Amino acid sequence: NHVIFRGIERRVIFQGPADYKEFLGRLALVKGDTHFIAWALMPNHGHLLIRTGLQSLSRLMRRLLTGYAGYFNRRHRRSGHLFQNRYKSIVCDEDTYLKSLVRYIHLNPLKAGLVKDMKSLARYPWCGHGALIGESKRDWQSIDDVLACFGKDRSSAIRRYLEYVEEGIKTKEKINFLGGGLIRSAGVVDAVLSRTREEYQASDARIL
Repeated sequence: NHVIFRGIERRVIFQGPADYKEFLGRLALVKGDTHFIAWALMPNHGHLLIRTGLQSLSRLMRRLLTGYAGYFNRRHRRSGHLFQNRYKSIVCDEDTYLKSLVRYIHLNPLKAGLVKDMKSLARYPWCGHGALIGESKRDWQSIDDVLACFGKDRSSAIRRYLEYVEEGIKTKEKINFLGGGLIRSAGVVDAVLSRTREEYQASDARIL
């Protein structure tokens, strides 16, 4: 599942390092048998690529977001809703889509201008990219789930992953992961983008 959550009225939900650390700490606590495959936290929204286990996605996200909202309101002396409506979740069930999603999510900080290049992205602490290439360590992040898509040997898999991510910058890839969602039977991004707006809306049974 590709989960997207946003601040209400697109307001900031992470005001500094303490907030980011608190969110990640809570994420590690509620993890259970869930696999966190890719993730990126931005000032006013976040992306999580999750493979659920026995714990349901709804229970996981309720514990994570409700707990964090309570912390944020107490710390910043505010009240009311922190997140915009309910999070969005799009099912990911094909390898091609999974690789594209990992790249899309991990390039978010660069595309948004929070970092200037790939070297800076590797050091950006609020994104799973650095952990995938060995620049940082997140015990709760499922590194092998991603690298297995790029090869059996770890070093060559990391190299191919990096090449794949860099290709996403050069081609200025834009994938419509929001709105109508992706059609279940489409395994290739180009095939998905070639569909009409009506087909997206009529065929999409993936928004939970």
